[in-house]
Amino acid sequence: MMNFQRQAPGVPPWSMAVAAMLAVQLSNALSVPVIGQVGAAGTAWLRMCFGVVFLWMIARPAIRSLRRKDVPALIALGVVTGFMTTFFLAAVERIPLGTAVAIEFLGPLTVAGLMGKHRKALIWPLLAFVGVVLLTEPWHGSIDLAGVGFALAAGACWGLYNVLTQHVGDQFSGISGLSLTIPVAALATLPAGLPQVIGGDLTWWVLPAAAGIALITPVIAFGLEMLALRRMTHTAFGTLLSIEPAFGILIGLLVLAQQPTRTQLIGITLVIVAGAAAQRGGRRSPTPVVIAPETGTP
Repeated sequence: MMNFQRQAPGVPPWSMAVAAMLAVQLSNALSVPVIGQVGAAGTAWLRMCFGVVFLWMIARPAIRSLRRKDVPALIALGVVTGFMTTFFLAAVERIPLGTAVAIEFLGPLTVAGLMGKHRKALIWPLLAFVGVVLLTEPWHGSIDLAGVGFALAAGACWGLYNVLTQHVGDQFSGISGLSLTIPVAALATLPAGLPQVIGGDLTWWVLPAAAGIALITPVIAFGLEMLALRRMTHTAFGTLLSIEPAFGILIGLLVLAQQPTRTQLIGITLVIVAGAAAQRGGRRSPTPVVIAPETGTP
C-alpha cells in the first residue's frame, strides 16, 4: 500500500498530479459496468464507502486534533467531492468519457484564470479552452443535454474541489484530511446512492469491483492530488489539469473503445502544450520559518 505520509522531496509535484489524473480517468472508465448495475449515484456512493474503509486502514482520522475553524472546510470539501463524483458518473452514463472530461474541465479552468496574479497567466487557460472546444466538437451532431448539464455541474464542483483541497492539504499532513472528508462525501451521497443500490441489480461482482475502483479513486488519486496541491499554485495546477481531457479520451479509447477524431487529436495537442507551459513557475513556496531573535528558536 502506498504511504502518503512521506513524500520524496525529489518528486516534482506535477508528476503526482499527472499520476492522479490517469488514476481518476481509469477509475471512471472502470465504473461504467458498475453504473449499468446500480446507477451513477449508487456507484459513486459505493466508491466513497469503500474509500472510507481503505483510508481508515491507512490513516485513522485525527478527530481530537481538529480545530473548530477547520471543520467548515472539511465538510465543504467532503460534500463537493461526493457530488463531483456523482455528477460526473451521471455524465459518463450519457456522453463519451473524453467529452465529459473536457466539459467538466471548464470548472478548474475558470479557477485557474481567476486565481492568476498576472494577466499573462490567462494565455495558457485560453489556449487550453481552444483545445477543449476541439475536443468536444460541438458542431457535430446532437449532444445529450442532460449529460452536458451533469458534466458542467461536476466541473463547478471540480473547481471548488481544487481550492478546498489545497486549503485542507495545507492544514493536515499526508492523507489525514482525506480520512475526514471522504466519510462526509459518503454521507452526502447516501440519499441518492443508497436507493439506487437497493433498487439496482446488485450481482456478486458489483461490490468487489466498486472496492477495487475505490482503491484507485478516491484513495490513491485524491491522495496524490492533495500532495501535489500542497506544492503548486492554483493557476499551475488548474491549467495542468487541461491534460486530463486528453487522458479521458486515451482511457476511453483503451478501455471503452471510444475512438477520437482527427480534430480531437489536435485539441489534445493544444491542451498538452498549455498544461506543460503552465508548469513553469507553478511550484508553491514553502511557508517561511521565523526565528525569534531573543531565543533563537522557530
